[in-house]
Amino acid sequence: MSTPPPVLCIAGPTAAGKTAAALALAHERSIEIISMDSALVYRGMDIGTAKPTLAERAQVPHHLIDIRDPGEPYSAAQFVADAQRLVPEIRARGALPVLVGGTMLYYKALVQGLDAMPAADPAVRAALEHEAAAVGWPAMHAQLALVDPTTAQRLHPTDSQRVQRALEVWRVSGKPLSSFHVSTLSAMQSIAKNDHSTPAYRLLSLEPAARSWLHARIAVRFDSMLAEGLLGEVKALRSRGDLSADLPSMRCVGYRQVWEALDESDAQDIPMEALMPALRERSIAATRQLAKRQLTWMRSFAQRSVVACDAPDAIAQVLALANSLTHTSEHASA
Repeated sequence: MSTPPPVLCIAGPTAAGKTAAALALAHERSIEIISMDSALVYRGMDIGTAKPTLAERAQVPHHLIDIRDPGEPYSAAQFVADAQRLVPEIRARGALPVLVGGTMLYYKALVQGLDAMPAADPAVRAALEHEAAAVGWPAMHAQLALVDPTTAQRLHPTDSQRVQRALEVWRVSGKPLSSFHVSTLSAMQSIAKNDHSTPAYRLLSLEPAARSWLHARIAVRFDSMLAEGLLGEVKALRSRGDLSADLPSMRCVGYRQVWEALDESDAQDIPMEALMPALRERSIAATRQLAKRQLTWMRSFAQRSVVACDAPDAIAQVLALANSLTHTSEHASA
């Protein structure tokens, strides 16, 4: 019987050209895109996430975009569950599943399983004790409900030990405790069977040969976001009244810096126009740091195929590699 083609993943740092590469592939082959981006899941966050436009999404089916309200969490564990559901559905429609994005924790969780639970951090734990002494554990539980509602729901507000541990995990790892509770046993059992239902994943990594090329694109893109109305987008989210700067959605690069600038403008009665140069500088610097972290993540995957995204023929290289990596071999089943 025929082995289904591997699942392709087009990854890269922010502003590397992942969307353009995926759309170019869509013009050549029947594909469906599974977004692998922790920010694109949120509705109402379009400008600052560089979300594919409606016109782009009309060219090829996209999944896992606009599936959460900004006040709701979305974890690596949930991504794994969604991706494992979508891959066979897309294959059944005769299309190639293509993961596209730069949230490499999601990719790692999908192909290797989730990380082990973070170790205790005495400094973070002491800080939580200090905060709890001032506001009480029910208030700390309410804080936990904002970042990890799944865990908060199963804990009593006065269960100080478990509330503290859940908040500690969040502050140390940036991930909710509930995200670590997904069992990878079934996935490992499937791999052990070596059967044809277990998808193989092929990572195509867009990495610039010259970091200055990426830095220039980051600056140009942030300026475009400002021109398109990023400030207004964050103002609208902030004015809802049910969101806070500590939520995962509002911690996204760009949104966090704009939110902080708006807070500063209100607190000190400073016009936003006066804060714009510093806001731009902080946001571009934060985006560069994000790109650096993403590149570090990608380079940790030895089995990846690299395309220099700043090469003149980068798209052509992506198309050739994509076809090579997802070639279907025919053989009899064991």
